Amino acid sequence: MNDLPLSEPLEGIEQQVSAVLFDCDGTLVDTMGAHYRSWQAILREYHIDKELDYDHFCTWGGMAGHLVAQAICDHLDLSQDPEELAQAKRAHFLAQEHQHPLITPIVDFAHKVAKTHPVAVVSGGNRQTVDQTLRAANLTNLFSVVVTPEDVVHGKPAPDMYLLAAKKLGVKPEDCLVLEDGPPGIEAAISAGMRVVAVGPAATMMK
Repeated sequence: MNDLPLSEPLEGIEQQVSAVLFDCDGTLVDTMGAHYRSWQAILREYHIDKELDYDHFCTWGGMAGHLVAQAICDHLDLSQDPEELAQAKRAHFLAQEHQHPLITPIVDFAHKVAKTHPVAVVSGGNRQTVDQTLRAANLTNLFSVVVTPEDVVHGKPAPDMYLLAAKKLGVKPEDCLVLEDGPPGIEAAISAGMRVVAVGPAATMMK
């Protein structure tokens, strides 16, 4: 992970902002593969033999589960109820024993900036899943604010979640730095007027 692609270096960047906001899945913790495997399991459970491409799946990173389910149904031309699929996938994911790899450069940066800045997690995952992921990664106590789609009317790519996190931290949106790996989350943060560092393959979007 030391060669993790970033749209700009992190060294000293926190000195230019008042707060730092982190996506969770794919940014702090490498969970995308686990979420993908849960979706594959649910598609098999529903006897759907259409292939869900992993790279395409990752373009939905940051979106709420029911929106991902709708995107999968549209992409694979499925007739199933997206909400039913989303609930089944969530239950499958929560039932697994997860030891997700940390995305070390981002976690190290989070520990560093949490000493001097208010920090938050802004995740497209549902609250129970995000809490489980942060707990397993020993990151729960690091973040004073965690915002998930249950807290707003419109999740990513709308800016609402990031705007709410800034409000909870008592910081102006334009004074926030966001670290994000998913295109919907990057779009949300930019729409909120925040500075964004893209993480992983999405880093090419910001160059």
